[in-house]
Amino acid sequence: MRHAFPCGDLALDFAGTRRGRRDPVPREMLRTPADLDVWFVEAGVADRAPGSGPDDLADALTLREAVYALVRARLVGDRGAAEAVAVLNRAAARPSVVPQLGPRGRTVEATAGQALSSVARAAVAVLGGPEAALLRECGRPGCTQVYVDTSRGSRREWCAMATCGNKMKALAHRARLRGNPPLRPSRLGS
Repeated sequence: MRHAFPCGDLALDFAGTRRGRRDPVPREMLRTPADLDVWFVEAGVADRAPGSGPDDLADALTLREAVYALVRARLVGDRGAAEAVAVLNRAAARPSVVPQLGPRGRTVEATAGQALSSVARAAVAVLGGPEAALLRECGRPGCTQVYVDTSRGSRREWCAMATCGNKMKALAHRARLRGNPPLRPSRLGS
């Protein structure tokens, strides 16, 4: 797999395709239309690459930044930019992916526009529903992935244990061995 899906939510994983947003040079995961097609397939939005073009990639990046702006606004207690809401709503209003039953079971063929509409609808669901109050940003410095914290007591600190959680636990262990206090993640939006 070329892409990571630590957030457990289609829209949040899509927003996470720009990694390390506060780094001097964030890491862009959607550099080409082919990267976008791979993301759609790996995310399960479509069974086959939709054949995205440069305009689809531009639309995807615009949608992704709108989703992230609205998530970020939610985390810091702002209402969100009207333009980001408009971008999200325009994408969500387009026809979305329609799964079909075929001879081999469920199939999903989609255009890039349909796939983006499905992502936008997922963003509307998470930002406009009860899960919005459970949005958290990963506590590992440098990681800007956002996830829905459904853990008991809302104690989840990292986007994924396999990546950020293990790194932070290893850092805390080494700090304890050196006699330093354990590292504690700062929680944005809590």
